Amino acid sequence: MTENDQKQLGKTLWAVADQLRGTMDADDFRDYMLSFLFLRYLSDNYEAAARKELGSDYPDPNAIGNAGKTPLSVWYAENAADVAAFEQQMRRKAHYVIEPDFLWNHIVHLAKTQHGDLLTTLQRGFKYIEEQSFESKFQGLFSEINLASDKLGRNYSDRNAKLCAIISEIARGMARFSTDSDTLGDAYEYLIGQFAAGSGKKAGEFYTPQQISNILSAIVTLDSQEPKTGTRSKLDSVFDFACGSGSLLLNVRHRMTAAGGSIGRIYGQESNITTYNLARMNMLLHGVKDTEFEIYHGDTLKNDWDWLRETNPAKKPQFDAVVANPPFSYRWEPKDEASQDPRFKNYGVAPKSAADFAFLLHGLHYLKDDGVMAIILPHGVLFRGGKEADIRTKLLTDGHIDTVIGLPPNLFYSTGIPVCILVLKKCKKPDDVLFINAAEHFTKGKRQNQLGDSDIARIVETYQQRPEEPIERYARRVSMQEIIDNDYNLNISRYVSTAGSEADIDLAATHAELVKLDGELRAAKNRHNAFLQELGLPLLP
Repeated sequence: MTENDQKQLGKTLWAVADQLRGTMDADDFRDYMLSFLFLRYLSDNYEAAARKELGSDYPDPNAIGNAGKTPLSVWYAENAADVAAFEQQMRRKAHYVIEPDFLWNHIVHLAKTQHGDLLTTLQRGFKYIEEQSFESKFQGLFSEINLASDKLGRNYSDRNAKLCAIISEIARGMARFSTDSDTLGDAYEYLIGQFAAGSGKKAGEFYTPQQISNILSAIVTLDSQEPKTGTRSKLDSVFDFACGSGSLLLNVRHRMTAAGGSIGRIYGQESNITTYNLARMNMLLHGVKDTEFEIYHGDTLKNDWDWLRETNPAKKPQFDAVVANPPFSYRWEPKDEASQDPRFKNYGVAPKSAADFAFLLHGLHYLKDDGVMAIILPHGVLFRGGKEADIRTKLLTDGHIDTVIGLPPNLFYSTGIPVCILVLKKCKKPDDVLFINAAEHFTKGKRQNQLGDSDIARIVETYQQRPEEPIERYARRVSMQEIIDNDYNLNISRYVSTAGSEADIDLAATHAELVKLDGELRAAKNRHNAFLQELGLPLLP
């Protein structure tokens, strides 16, 4: 499928969503729409694996008829004694199992025939996937999809009819496209972006625009000590402690595999239950096996993931790459004992008014000595005083802040403020800080501004090459002494001029132009005075 077809599939599904949701809130309908797309992916992938496993024993779909049967339902009925062994083999090869009644094609048949059992079949199917399909239990994966909700209808019959309409339209929209797993993954990402566009401030809870993700993923996959040498061959682990729908983590994975490298394991943490479920679906839908990732539902600031609170330094989890887009200037309530928290005790506790540095220190705490961290934060972290100034000073003194990148305003759905990317390392070679002022390089959009491919490439290349000589009005390496002289203030405009250069003035040409204008003014006044004299009126002086 071409890239254009992939985008068209996303647009087709979005049009279906827009048409069918009616009075339902977009965030609610999002959960139904994405869950059905997820079920379609699981079913297609499973049936393809089953076809390969069974070979010539796989029933011919064209010979089954139209009674709502699927090839696997026929095979199950004819080979009941072999089902257990088959499912064991499928768990080993496909990493999960779905019973024939819960496969997408059977669900679509029930929808198109307006079957009264559609709703109950879906309920049973979702429960089965959560509890039995995978070796790892995905408890609560569909918890936000209330199939008994009054938003679908006032009674069972109305709800069943509504689901029949929704699923039939989704199936009709996808029928025009050859939907392989990569395409469905792209469509899922497209829909998440479209729902984010309509969610306003809520969008920041689950979506980082791809253009921003591209910058972060490019930075953390380059060699940490020698970025000029290019992308690392392997990341043992990558961590996003505010992972939203998981798009940023998947971007890192995609960049590594596209460069011929690999990632050992993906870790994420998310406090919003709906978004946490989106992230787990997103991982599976993009072909990440359940043994290759772990997403934890919990509060990062409270550090309530037991695995991260390992007290034995030798066993403390640490990651090659840390990426994050945490909520900006989030108000929090640190407890008195926070000053002794291993994440904060060497730097200080962020103020209640803004948890930005609390999030940053959390990620830095779990970064490997040779790892790279890239985090999106509001510009205030660069210059705010008080406790934040103390934390910033300590980070600079310890040599952990490697690069400061200023981005244009209005790139996010959730806020129009300009933001920055901070790149941090526990061990960095250069004894300076690279400042990149990318705030003026973007394409203006109706709702959001956009970073073009060339804008993104310039940011990444500048970080990678770390040029010795300044790039006028764009980038400069700044010595620690200059930063100290500026009281550890990292405001980008202090180090990279954002003022436009004054145009050179040709004095001779300007003088000639003024003489010409003066002559024209005198001639005009003389003509006007002639008219006034004829009328007997006072002349101009």
